[in-house]
Amino acid sequence: MKKLLLASAATALLAGSAYADGHMKEIKIGVLLGFTGPLESMAPHMAGGAELAMKEVSASGALLGGATVTPVRGDSTCVDAAAATTVAERIVTSDGVKAIMGAMCSGATGAILSNVALPNGIVMISPSATSPGLSTAEDNGLFFRTAPSDARQGQVMADILLEEGVKSVALTYTNNDYGKGLADAFQKAYEADGGKITISASHEDGKADYSAEIGSLAAAGGDRLVIAGYADQGGAGVLRAALDSGAFDTFHFPDGMVGLALEENFGKDIGGSMGQNPGTDSPGAAKFKELAAADGGAFEPTSPFSAESYDAAALIMLAMQAAGSSESSALKDKVMDVANAPGEKIYPGELAKAMKILADGGEIDYVGASAVELIGAGESAGNYRQVVFKDGKMEIMKFR
Repeated sequence: MKKLLLASAATALLAGSAYADGHMKEIKIGVLLGFTGPLESMAPHMAGGAELAMKEVSASGALLGGATVTPVRGDSTCVDAAAATTVAERIVTSDGVKAIMGAMCSGATGAILSNVALPNGIVMISPSATSPGLSTAEDNGLFFRTAPSDARQGQVMADILLEEGVKSVALTYTNNDYGKGLADAFQKAYEADGGKITISASHEDGKADYSAEIGSLAAAGGDRLVIAGYADQGGAGVLRAALDSGAFDTFHFPDGMVGLALEENFGKDIGGSMGQNPGTDSPGAAKFKELAAADGGAFEPTSPFSAESYDAAALIMLAMQAAGSSESSALKDKVMDVANAPGEKIYPGELAKAMKILADGGEIDYVGASAVELIGAGESAGNYRQVVFKDGKMEIMKFR
C-alpha cells in the first residue's frame, strides 16, 4: 500500500510539474503592421483586434496544455520593403516568433514572404494585403489571408458604380503593388460591363502638391474620380487637391481609403461619395463588437481590417492546437482545416471552446468576426460592405 501511495504521489507530482510547465510556456506571435506610413491610422485598431484574440486564448489556458501567447509588434511601414524585411527578420530570428499576423500592405507582405517567411519556414496570415499577385506568389503553403483579393474588389467596385448609374470615371492609383493590382482588376471589370475609364494614372505617395495629377484627371473628365490610394498618404493628398480645385465633387473609395481618417479629415466635403471595404453583417461581426467593448474599448472594432486581424490571429492559434505544435512546419497544414467546414461553428469569444474541441479530437468551422471562408491556396472568399458619406458621416448601405 505504501508503495502504491508513493507511486500515486509521484505520478501526481509529475502531472503537476507538466501542468506547471505548460502554463509557463510562452508562444510568441508577430503582429507586423504599418504602424507608420500611409495606413498608420488603421494599424492600432488592427493590432487591437489581433491581440484581443491572443488575450482570449491565453486566458483560456487551453492552448497546447496551458501555453500563453505574447504578441511581438513590428512596424512594416507598409511602403518600405527593406524596412519591412529587416523588422520581420528581427522578430523571427531574435524574438523567436512562431508565426506572423501580417503584414499589412501588399508590397511589404510580398517582400517579407519571399525574404523572411520562406527561408525560415514561418506561417503568415495577412488581414489586409489584397494584391492579386499574392495569389500566385511562391509560398510553400505558408501564406494565407483573411481579406479577399482585389480581383474580387475590382468587380465589386465596378458593380457599385454601374448600379449607381456612373458610366464613366477617372481613375488614379498609388504606384505600388496594391494600387496597380486593384486598378487593373477594376478597369477590366468596369469596362467589361460597359463602363468607361477616361484616364488611369498613378500617383506617388509623399508629395506636398498633387495639382498636376488633378489637372490631368480633370482634363480627362468623368462622372466621378476613383482614388485607389491611402487614407493617410497620397490618396488623401489627391482628394484634397481635387476638392480645392473643384475638379470633382463626388468620389469613389476602395478599401485603402475607407476609414475613420477619411470621415474625420474630409467630413461634409465628400457628401454623396461612396466606397467599399471588407466587412460583413454576420453574427460574428456583432459578437466581435461586444467582445471588444467588454475588453474596455481599447480599439475600434468597426475600423477597417480589425475584424480580419482578430481572425488571422485566431486561425494561427487554432491551427497550432489542431497540429499539437506551435511550429509553423506543423500548423501550416491545419489552417484550412480549422477555417472551413465540417465542424462546429466558432465565433468571437468562443476560442476557449474551440481549443477544447480540438484537444478532444473534434472538428471546428471557424467563422470568426469576418465570416472567414478560405478557398484555393489560403485565399479568403471575402465579403464587402458598401458605404456612403452623408452629413459628414460614413454610413453602411449594404453588404455584398
